[in-house]
Amino acid sequence: MLAAASGLLPLPQNDLLEVLVFLSQSNDTEIASAARETLAEQNNDELLVLAKIETTSSRVLGYLTSRANNTRELYEAVIQNRSTPDEALSQLARSTSDASLVELIALNQERLVRYPQLIESILANPARNSEAERRARETKKEFFEKERGARQIAEELRARGKVAAAEFFETADLATEDGGELSVEDAWLIAEHIEVTDDDIDDSWLPAERYEELLGESSEDRAATVQRIIESERIETGGISTERVSMIRRLMLMNTRDRMKLAMKGDREARTILVRDSNRVVSTGVINNPRITEQEVENIAAMRTISDDVLRLIAMNRAWARAYPIIHNLARNPKTPIPTVMNILPRIRTKDLKNLSQNRNVSEAVRRQAVRIGGARSGE
Repeated sequence: MLAAASGLLPLPQNDLLEVLVFLSQSNDTEIASAARETLAEQNNDELLVLAKIETTSSRVLGYLTSRANNTRELYEAVIQNRSTPDEALSQLARSTSDASLVELIALNQERLVRYPQLIESILANPARNSEAERRARETKKEFFEKERGARQIAEELRARGKVAAAEFFETADLATEDGGELSVEDAWLIAEHIEVTDDDIDDSWLPAERYEELLGESSEDRAATVQRIIESERIETGGISTERVSMIRRLMLMNTRDRMKLAMKGDREARTILVRDSNRVVSTGVINNPRITEQEVENIAAMRTISDDVLRLIAMNRAWARAYPIIHNLARNPKTPIPTVMNILPRIRTKDLKNLSQNRNVSEAVRRQAVRIGGARSGE
């Protein structure tokens, strides 16, 4: 670690800087001091190249916003980089004495709407100029007045061609049923994960009698679902990031009807969360999302923490039933309903049937049937 802090490891520049930024916050004073000295020695021209690249680590970009001896060109590049963390720019907007940098931050209205703390940081900086203040106040007025915020955002998104996200703001119930409220900021972040328009979805799979399953739920119900989803992901993936936890909590601020809509219209990240929703109408909505891929379905078929309704729907889909990795995962999943597995077993390869017959995670009935089919194929 000391060698890394001293810049002696043969790493690419972006990786080296990410390591140095991390080590500069170490509890070991020797390592932290060495990392800070190495960071101070970095060449501004090389840093400028990284500041302009959107794939540069967000940790590095965040560091560059707070670096004391930046050139003006370097500050401008990191402000204009879409991958720079909003929180880091908010701190810069509040602390810099350069009015033109505050104005440059204020020019990005999309970022101001997405992260309203930026507006407050701009207005709190005594070094701001009149143009930065005007833009910040106008954005605050247009997008965050309670009566107009959602409509204004929808109009802005539609003007940019983001129809699916605009539809969300036009129809979503921003007030949750237990008296809580999905903030405009949270709604904006969720809208960024919507990729399917109303015209592209088919909700004929949802019979009218199932709408009663979309009735209100308490804050305790949502909190329990959040914890279950977090624990499920932790078990299946071995860990979960704080950003992912934050996204899960935001989604659960939505009422069940809006979560069902998002399940059918959301992107891959939204789908992988909502397929674990305790409300079966929401989780099965993911399977009816027109953008879901065969690889996603293969992964879902192996999950042991989702509704058996989801697994049953996967097995009933003709296209997915022809994909061997999917039906193999369904056969091995102890959550798959036994009648569904029984229908699948004749299509399982002999070698996999043998393994299945010895798999103690599946039911005894499935193991016995795997033995019978395997025996019939071998003439035993």
